[in-house]
Amino acid sequence: MKGDPTEGALIVLAAKLGVTVSSLEGLYKREKEYPFDSERKRMSVLVSHHGGRLLCTKGAPDLLIEKCAYALWDGNVVPFTPTLRQKAAAAAEEMAQSALRVLGLAYRDLRSQDATDSEQNVECQMIFVGLTGMIDPPRKEVRDAIATCRRAGIKTVMITGDHQLTAEAIAQQLGILPRGGGSLSGRQLASMTDEELERVADETYVYARVSPEHKLRIVKALQRKGHVVAMTGDGVNDAPAIKAADIGIAMGITGTDVSKEASALVLSDDNFATIVAAIEEGRGIYENIRKFIRYLLASNVGEILTMFLAMMAGLPLPLVPIQILWVNLVTDGLPAMALGVDQAEKDLMQQRPRPAKENIFARRLGWKIVSRGVLIGLCTLGAFWITLRTNGGNLVEAQTVAFATLVLAQLIHVFDCRSSRSIFHRNLLQNRYLVLAVLSSLALMFAVLYIDALQPVFKTVPIGLREWSLVFVAAGIPTFLMGIGSVLSSQGKGKRTRITYGSSKPAAR
Repeated sequence: MKGDPTEGALIVLAAKLGVTVSSLEGLYKREKEYPFDSERKRMSVLVSHHGGRLLCTKGAPDLLIEKCAYALWDGNVVPFTPTLRQKAAAAAEEMAQSALRVLGLAYRDLRSQDATDSEQNVECQMIFVGLTGMIDPPRKEVRDAIATCRRAGIKTVMITGDHQLTAEAIAQQLGILPRGGGSLSGRQLASMTDEELERVADETYVYARVSPEHKLRIVKALQRKGHVVAMTGDGVNDAPAIKAADIGIAMGITGTDVSKEASALVLSDDNFATIVAAIEEGRGIYENIRKFIRYLLASNVGEILTMFLAMMAGLPLPLVPIQILWVNLVTDGLPAMALGVDQAEKDLMQQRPRPAKENIFARRLGWKIVSRGVLIGLCTLGAFWITLRTNGGNLVEAQTVAFATLVLAQLIHVFDCRSSRSIFHRNLLQNRYLVLAVLSSLALMFAVLYIDALQPVFKTVPIGLREWSLVFVAAGIPTFLMGIGSVLSSQGKGKRTRITYGSSKPAAR
C-alpha cells in the first residue's frame, strides 16, 4: 500500500473480507469529500449509486456516536438506544485499553432534497455500523530513546488526537507515563483555566483528544513553569504550537510546508530517536566549546602571569616574544582545534540539563581556568628561576627551560580539559586528533631546541637530562595539585549529598 497508513490499513481489512477497491468503484461514484479536521475528528465521503446517494463516515468513536440516531444491529437498522450506545462505547474503550487506535464507522442514506453544502448538514442522524481497531506500533528504538531522555532529565510528553485510553496504553508501553503520572483529555483541558493547567502541567504526561489551540496552551503552560519546550508536529494546525515552542520540530516526510516553515528543526526521517541523537550531539558540541575555552584561557593566563610576575619580582624576562608567538600558534592552536572534535563522555546523557541562561563559565569553569593558569605560570617561573640560580646565570638556558616547561604544562593540561573530573578519567588515546596534535607540538618543540638553524631564531639552546627532569616535574605539578583538589572536592560533595537526602534507599536518591 502507498499513501496514508490508516487508509491503507482499512483497504487491507476490506480486502480480507472480500471487498476490493475496484468492486466498490463499479458500484459507487464519488461525488464529494468532507476532509478530516482536528475539531470534528472525522471525515466523510458522499457517493452516488443507482438507488440514490450515500454518506460514509469514519472518525473518533466517542464523537461519532453522538451524531448517530440509529445502529445496524444484527443486520437490521434499529434506534440507537442508550443501552446500545453504552455497549458501543464500552467496546471502544476495551479496544483502546489494548493500545488500539479505534475508528467508528457510520453511514446515512440521503434523499435528493437533503442539503450537502456542509458537513454539519450531512453528518447527523447517521446509522452506526461498528468499530475497527488498528495497532500503530512504535518503532523499536523509541522506547530506548525515551529512557535515554528520562536519564538525561528530559521529560517526554505525548500529545495526541487518539482516545485517552489508547494514548495511556501506548504511553505506558513506551515508558512515557510513569506510575502515578497524570493524563488529560481535550474536554478536561478545555474546562481548565490557564492557571489550573499550569498547576498540573508538571504531573501530566499524556494529553489526548486535543485540538490545535490546546497544543498551544500546553506549550505556554510548560514555558511559564520554566521549562525549555521542544514541540513536534506535522500538520498545518500544529504550526502555532511549533512556532511558540523554544524549539519547533517538523516532520520532514509527512510534515506540511507550513509546519516546516514554522519549525527550527526538520527531521529527515520522522524518527523520535533522531531528536535524542541531536540533543546528545548538541550537548557534546557545547561541552567541547567549554573545553576549548578552558584550555586556551588557562594557557594564556599562565603565559601572562609568567611574564607579569617576573617583571614584578625584578627578574629577567622568562620568554622572548618569538617564543610566546610560537606557543600561541603551535602549542595553543593545534590541541585546541583537536579538543573541538573531542568525543562526548559516556555519561553525557545522564547529566541534568543545564539552565538555558547558564553562563559559559558556570560549573566552576572560571575557577578552573584561573587556578590552572596561576599554577602553570608559577611553575614556569619557578623552573626559570631555579635554572637561572643553578647554571651560573645563563639567561638563554633558563629561558629555554621556561619555554619547555610552559609548552609541556599546556600539553599535559589539554588532556585534563577532556574531563571535568581528572586526566585519568578518560582514555588518553581516545581522541586520535588530539594525540596527533600533541605529538606534532612536541616534535616542533624538540626541533626548536635541537636543530641548530632554529636555535638563533627562537633564542634556545639544547638542554640536558637534569634540566629535562626539572621541566617534567614543574610541568606535572599543576595536574597533580588539581587532581588532589578534584578528589577532595568529590569527597566533600559526597558528604553533603548524604546529609541532604538523609536516606540510603535508592528511590530516595
